[in-house]
Amino acid sequence: MLTVVLVGPAPSASARVAPDPVIPVPSGATITITGHGFGHGHGMSQYGAQGAALQGLTAQQIVAFYYPHTTLGKVTGQIRVLITANTGSVLTVLSHAGLKAQQVGTSTVWDLATLHPAAHRWRLTPVGANRNELDWQSSGAWYMQAIVAGNLQFTSAGGVPTTLLLPDGSQRAYRGTLRSVPPTAGSSARITVNVPSLESYLDGVVPSEMPASWSPAAVQAQAIAARTYAAYERAQGGTTYDICDTTACQVYGGYTAEQTASNRAVSATSGQVVLSGGSPAFTQFASSDGGWTAAGGQPYLPAQADPYDGWSGNPYHTWTTSMTAAALAKHWPAIGTLTSIQVTGRDGNGDWGGRVTSLMLDGTKGAVSVSGDTFRSTLGLKSNWISLSAK
Repeated sequence: MLTVVLVGPAPSASARVAPDPVIPVPSGATITITGHGFGHGHGMSQYGAQGAALQGLTAQQIVAFYYPHTTLGKVTGQIRVLITANTGSVLTVLSHAGLKAQQVGTSTVWDLATLHPAAHRWRLTPVGANRNELDWQSSGAWYMQAIVAGNLQFTSAGGVPTTLLLPDGSQRAYRGTLRSVPPTAGSSARITVNVPSLESYLDGVVPSEMPASWSPAAVQAQAIAARTYAAYERAQGGTTYDICDTTACQVYGGYTAEQTASNRAVSATSGQVVLSGGSPAFTQFASSDGGWTAAGGQPYLPAQADPYDGWSGNPYHTWTTSMTAAALAKHWPAIGTLTSIQVTGRDGNGDWGGRVTSLMLDGTKGAVSVSGDTFRSTLGLKSNWISLSAK
């Protein structure tokens, strides 16, 4: 019989936890840091999703556990994705049969393959604040096709992916359109925005966020979480794009990143999203929560024990790293030589009293109070759920 673990109420995210004992730091000491999890811990643990799938949970049961007090719904449509790798204002693509250029928001279209069959590249270059130059290349030379008012985009007939040439010389293919637009109204610069269908977008996200070779239920849960996250961001109403393609949003590699197994997971959950109050939820997820999720400020992002994260294949459930006291102290030079560390606040959930919310670093020149998140990011730690020792 399949058992879904239900966890009782967790301590409040604002629970007061007594400070840890002061840790003296002898001269020349090494600081050892033991931790749980990898990432912020809000919402779904990706390793936990795999652990749950290995125990027999379905994708829907997995998302119900990590996002309680929600329902499942459906969404459709397109999404606008900022392509951060195209760092300049020029948008260049490889020519192929069916490639077209279109004036955004109008029916004006150029059938590029018909115009210049010998062209092997096309590009859009901004000319002032509201005009773009459309050029084509053959035998190494560039030729101007037109200067057009407004924004332009490349699109393909029959859904054929379009290959974008990036400034570093690499190439990446995308479904949907590739649009050149100003980052803000009146700007003479341009950014590149890919506009695929939401499902095509998911095909490029899921294998970039989770191994496509993992259990189908885990990959399907990732598809539902990622689709919901995208739908939530789209609903916020960005001016020129809805979401980016990096870990600041969720990683998106376009058609180039697609894999058959993850595409199957996207298709198996077509349109499915997690709803809260009838709208897409803010379905945060991270690599590993270490056995206890962190409160995320929403009823569906509670702090709760996670019985699925600690399976044998999770290298981040518990981890250890070390550094010299001098290496640690150099990040806060005002303290001088580090003489002691004290964790002064935790969230109250799990081992050691939970994730660190604040620390005090004391040294020969002074002391400084540091938040747990700042301590984590400054030292490059996997999470802020840590225990420290010095010797």
